[in-house]
Amino acid sequence: MIKVGDHFPEVTFTVMTSDGPKPKTSDEIFKGKKVVLFGLPGAFTPTCHRNHLPGYRDNYDALKAKGVDTIAVTAVNDAFVMGAWRDATNCGDKVEFLADGSAKFAQAAGLGLDLTERGLGMRMRRFSMLVVDGVVKSMNLEEGTGAEASGAAAMLEQV
Repeated sequence: MIKVGDHFPEVTFTVMTSDGPKPKTSDEIFKGKKVVLFGLPGAFTPTCHRNHLPGYRDNYDALKAKGVDTIAVTAVNDAFVMGAWRDATNCGDKVEFLADGSAKFAQAAGLGLDLTERGLGMRMRRFSMLVVDGVVKSMNLEEGTGAEASGAAAMLEQV
């Protein structure tokens, strides 16, 4: 599993743009930047939609004031779902939505979560991390069903 001191895996996410889905590499996201990345089981799922994502959207200014260049969220959903979720949550440009539709990042980082028995297939464990110039500086893995350890309030203490 990815941990503090590790380099972020070389992966390609997909982002929804006005011209449709476009690839975005981990280098494009992290190189030379201070990035808060959080991941979750899925767009529109209850804890993710009502608690985890809103905390980061609502703390955008506080995180930016601490020198964060980018706040990004990732989930094992396709770019169309992630784009619709961005629009439904009024995030605008505050949070970048990174689709990991084939779970390549989740697997590369050791963050895969098999929810097949619950009808959800392969997903991602809930986490947050601070990545500075491609190196993981803090890692918060959620052990329960909430979003406290990986939430925005916890991240604000780490940046």
